[in-house]
Amino acid sequence: MKTRTSRFLGVTAAVAALTASLPLAVSAYADPPPLPPPTNKTVDPQGPGCDKVKAGMPDLKTLANKPVSQALAAIPAISTFNSAVSGGLNPAVNVTSVLDNGPYVVFAPTNEAFAALDPAKLEALKADPAALTSLDYYHVFLGVLGNDTVKGQRPTQQGTQIKVTGDGGDIKVNDTAKLVCGAIEASNARIYIIDTVLDLADAPAPVTAAGSETSTSSTSATATSTSAAPSTTESAPASTSSAPATTTAAR
Repeated sequence: MKTRTSRFLGVTAAVAALTASLPLAVSAYADPPPLPPPTNKTVDPQGPGCDKVKAGMPDLKTLANKPVSQALAAIPAISTFNSAVSGGLNPAVNVTSVLDNGPYVVFAPTNEAFAALDPAKLEALKADPAALTSLDYYHVFLGVLGNDTVKGQRPTQQGTQIKVTGDGGDIKVNDTAKLVCGAIEASNARIYIIDTVLDLADAPAPVTAAGSETSTSSTSATATSTSAAPSTTESAPASTSSAPATTTAAR
């Protein structure tokens, strides 16, 4: 009887000890480890003219939280381009609501680039809403791409293709425009400031999905298009729909 009692008391003590330890085990799993502090992913833009461009700009971290229309308006070095897309050059041409529905890559010519245009050509653009809209959209294509991934040939929002070569701070567009400073981050876009206003006449021969160039006649027809519609995909020419694109793209 004494032996049975001892065994019973031993089992009871073991159960009590196990029960007492359970809250500690539960408590250990109930408290997750602390999360690491948030990191700022804003990347410094590159290019030979960044010091001059950034001198008149707000802090880059502030722009990274704003839609692209507000970011463009906050960069003094591209105020003429901002006027071109926001109704300043022609009240009938304001595409900021489309741009804010990105993601987009925006090539924004400097004020000096616009000043270098033939004055008659600039006045003609101001007086022709279709031509100005076409010019605006030829500087934009679908995607949110950094300096090392922006290169390639893609359809712009105007419909005509654009060719980007190089990487880092050494980027060219259509072999004529050079990077001044970029990419400057907005919440839904990457802005690349360039030293030349892009001309549809300098557009590369279109590349099909298979990677081959189309005929010269097709190129000419595309280059003279005045469609103002945004595209709906990064791998195909822009559609004629007026609805802004909503497809996302990898950084």
